[in-house]
This record gives sequence, structure tokens and C-alpha cells, in this order.
Amino acid sequence: MDGSRSDGTGHDRARRCDRALLRGLLSLLVAIALVVSLAVGTAVFAPQVTDGLGLGEGPAPSSEPPPAGERNPPVTDPDDPGTTRYETDVETITSPTVEDFVHAEINERRAEHGLEPLEWDGTAASVARAHTRDMGQRDYFAHTNPDGEGPYDRFRDVDDYCRAYGENIAMTWVDRRVERPTGGVVRYETAEALAIGLVDQWMNSTDHRRAILEEGETPTWDRAGVGVYIDEDGAVYAGQNFCREW
Repeated sequence: MDGSRSDGTGHDRARRCDRALLRGLLSLLVAIALVVSLAVGTAVFAPQVTDGLGLGEGPAPSSEPPPAGERNPPVTDPDDPGTTRYETDVETITSPTVEDFVHAEINERRAEHGLEPLEWDGTAASVARAHTRDMGQRDYFAHTNPDGEGPYDRFRDVDDYCRAYGENIAMTWVDRRVERPTGGVVRYETAEALAIGLVDQWMNSTDHRRAILEEGETPTWDRAGVGVYIDEDGAVYAGQNFCREW
């Protein structure tokens, strides 16, 4: 792996690198679950890792993201990991910054289609963050966790104010060369570029796009929260949970 982390023993580094290379075969994954009346649908998208290709000059650091909203809501998931981070040659990418950029980018894409912006939901974000951490730590990528809990189950364990609920999830890497969902090669070295890449994944997948743009039988959302988990190898797990309140 060509990331910038240097802590740990040589053996540990080699083990993490081997693990990262194996997991790199997945590169970018995307899935969706719309949970309305407890119905779940999924989709997966997996381009290739392309380590070894040159990309030219490095990017500029991220701009200041527009704050998404409340970071300390009164109700949170007890398994919420809080802030995770990864240092590249350009900047230290932190999960809250990526979340802010994703939320803003989603609302921009919605505005392009005449939709109202989604209000930030700190509780839904906390639930999403806990799930992305669980996927990273237990090494799976799915809406239903190894305990059999789906998106709406996880939300109801924390609160129950949503009458309709949906989830988009995605996985990619920072500081590695991967295929863009729109074609070509990219290496995410900033929070801003990473966030745009995550949204591009969703917008270039039919089911995810429908969830974001409320197309087909998708409910009309009024709020959403974004949760991001970045592991020590640079793997990024992201989730956006949509909600329509009672």
C-alpha cells in the first residue's frame, strides 16, 4: 500500500499491507437499502484498483466545508466511533469534514433536479457512523450486519421518529489509485475530493440515484445524516441515512 501511515512494527505493517491489497480487489463498492414497511433492496458496484498508474501533480488542500449541522445531538448510537482520520501528503482527512462535504454535495445534486435540501440529522448520522465502523471492524460490506440487523433495525434501537427510512452505503480508499465511477483513475488525497467521489458513486448507480433524487417509489425525504469511518489502512466506509419524520 502506498499510504502515509508509519506507526507499528514491520510485521504489523506488512500484515496490514497484505490485508489492504486483498481488500483492494473490492476497490469501490456501493449498495442501497430503502426500508419502507421493512422492505430492503440492494445493489453492488465494483470497479478495479489501479495502483501503479501515474496521475500527475497532486491536488490542492480542501476548501472549508459548509457545516452540515448539529454534531452533538441529544440521542446518538452508543457504537458511534466519533472522528476517524487518515494522513495523506496533502492533508489529514477527517471523517467529520468528509461528512460535511458529502451532505453539501448531495444537496447540490438535489437542487439541480429541483428538490429541496435535506436537513442534517445528527442522530441518523450517528447511526450511519456506527454501521460504517462495524463494517470496517468486522470486515463486511452490507446493509444487514452479521447479527441480522438491517438499517431500520439499527435506527429503531436508537430512536423511532422516522416513518420512512433509507440507507445508501459506499466503500473506497484514500491514498490509493482507484477507478472513478465516471471513468478514468483517481487518487483521493483530500476530504473534498473523497466526498465528491462518494457522491459520484451513488449518482452513477440507478438505485442510489433514485434514493437521493426521490425517484420511482422512493419516499419524499426531509432529513438525512452522513456517517464516515476511515480505517488505519485508508479504507473508507460511508453511509447516508435518509428519514421522513412522522
